[in-house]
Amino acid sequence: MGRRVGGATVSMDGIPRPVFTGQRTTTIEIHKHLRALILDSTLPPGTSLKQAELARVFGISRATVREAFRMLQEEGLIDAELNQAGRVREFDADELDQLYGARIALEALGVRVTTGRLTAAESAEAKQLLVDMERLQSENDMVRWGEVHRRFHALCMARIADPLARTVNSFSERSERYLRLYQVWHPQSFSDAHQQHMDILTAVQGDDPARAATLMAAHLARTATTVLRDLSPHSTHHAVLEAVAMVGGCKI
Repeated sequence: MGRRVGGATVSMDGIPRPVFTGQRTTTIEIHKHLRALILDSTLPPGTSLKQAELARVFGISRATVREAFRMLQEEGLIDAELNQAGRVREFDADELDQLYGARIALEALGVRVTTGRLTAAESAEAKQLLVDMERLQSENDMVRWGEVHRRFHALCMARIADPLARTVNSFSERSERYLRLYQVWHPQSFSDAHQQHMDILTAVQGDDPARAATLMAAHLARTATTVLRDLSPHSTHHAVLEAVAMVGGCKI
């Protein structure tokens, strides 16, 4: 048996309220707020979300909630249901395997083409992001931590362009809920990941693209294989293993 997640009934009247900065940004803020509540399991897998109820609780229009639902659905965080409702998606070992398999292959490519080609400004920003991640983790600000973490990975692949960069970012956003599970169930992972991030950046700043790719693949694969074992101990994660084999020289 794997670890169980979710299953609780959540009252929408009891969830945290968003902070609105302006009428034009309401949809973006509602999307960001609901996304954060799903990622930190305030709204656990299986939670039913009704547009009318959320519109009442947040004091906004149904149209705004409907658009936020559409964005969450595109990110794979909720499934649409009848009567203008949605449901927080269950964790899925097969989805995790496919997402991380794709990320390993694409991000290994991304760091290969970027190695030795970072600008001084990009290197300085990446170093500062490592400092920021440590601070945000100590402050338990995981929303900002996630944003900074994605930016760090993007900088390590700074020489890739659209549509590849957009595709990689999409996979990264969709896999963030599994990364959160890893961090909650394995809190020591923060210090391990920090060292891995430093090693990856050092490699990308150097002149050995194969080493940079191997380090990135191992970094992603450790997260994926650990959570896969937690969710589904007897499953075989074919996509992750095949992606690691493609990169070569990677131990997980």
